[in-house]
Amino acid sequence: MMTAAAPEFAALQAQFEALKTQASALVAGLAESQFNWRPARHKWSIAECLLHLNMLGDRYVHVIEPLLEEARTKRQTSATSPRHGWFARWILSKTEPPPKRSFRASRSFRPPDGQPVTAVLPTFLHLQDQLIRQIDQAARLGTAHIKVPALAVRPLKFDLHLTFAWIAAHERRHLWQAGQVRQHGAFPDMRVATR
Repeated sequence: MMTAAAPEFAALQAQFEALKTQASALVAGLAESQFNWRPARHKWSIAECLLHLNMLGDRYVHVIEPLLEEARTKRQTSATSPRHGWFARWILSKTEPPPKRSFRASRSFRPPDGQPVTAVLPTFLHLQDQLIRQIDQAARLGTAHIKVPALAVRPLKFDLHLTFAWIAAHERRHLWQAGQVRQHGAFPDMRVATR
């Protein structure tokens, strides 16, 4: 793991490292039928939870990268430590699990079903590494002046530190959701699923 200079950014990197561990443990030993099992027709499977995170994470990585490049080119830096005001804290609290209210994902972030774990999990882990790298770059630039469109709650824009914090909270929310699927009473038996 790359270590950002500022403790606020190092803490963010640690969150994404923890999410990698959590996701790997969540899908360990699962058969494809278990990975794609839904507790109900309108409920997501573990695969769909992770694929949704991949879709959103990939979009954010590609939105953030040119913003970082622009800041490097313009030699923009900020020594100000990131501070979350009441609205930012409220947004994060509403995103963290367990969810107090569910939201329907926009059409562009609704995952297809029937995806293989061998494709979904490695993609998730790779995206976490990309986010960790971007956090390292952001720590060197500062983030107060870099505004990122909030893809899930347009037309808001968040500063870069809050954006990373929200992505991590959103990932925890859906990994919690996926964990609930695995703990569901009707979840396919491991012995039956692997025969």
